[in-house]
Amino acid sequence: MSKTALFPGSFDPFTKGHEDIALRGAKLFDELIIGLGVNTSKNRYIEVSKMKELIEATFVDVPNIKVQVFQGLTANFAKELNANYILRGVRNTTDFEYENTIAQANKNMNKELETVFLITSPQLAHISSTITREIHKLGGDVTDYLPYPLNV
Repeated sequence: MSKTALFPGSFDPFTKGHEDIALRGAKLFDELIIGLGVNTSKNRYIEVSKMKELIEATFVDVPNIKVQVFQGLTANFAKELNANYILRGVRNTTDFEYENTIAQANKNMNKELETVFLITSPQLAHISSTITREIHKLGGDVTDYLPYPLNV
């Protein structure tokens, strides 16, 4: 039985921290699907279609990583994909508390689903999508935060 993991998120933008978790996860699972979640109540900084292209280009040489856009509950999307694992990165205890609550809810909705946490590599732990987005909006250089050039 192959092991498929879903790495879900809004990824607005997809950072070097996300890239690190995805690459490490790709070594643990037969297939890793980066689930680019769409939340219709949020205004995105980077359009979903553009973000999907950027993520796909980032992993063009990693054959077991795929990118799919989804709406709705992560637990349901995992079931559609036949993914029994959710992969999440945690930078600190605050992230863990938040992710743990979500993991419990996902498990309640899909009993076959296990969440696997990877601790972010120390040199990337300061990176967040929110901070990266704000730096970019205000004209700052985000080269050290993203695995691709951002022209938005």
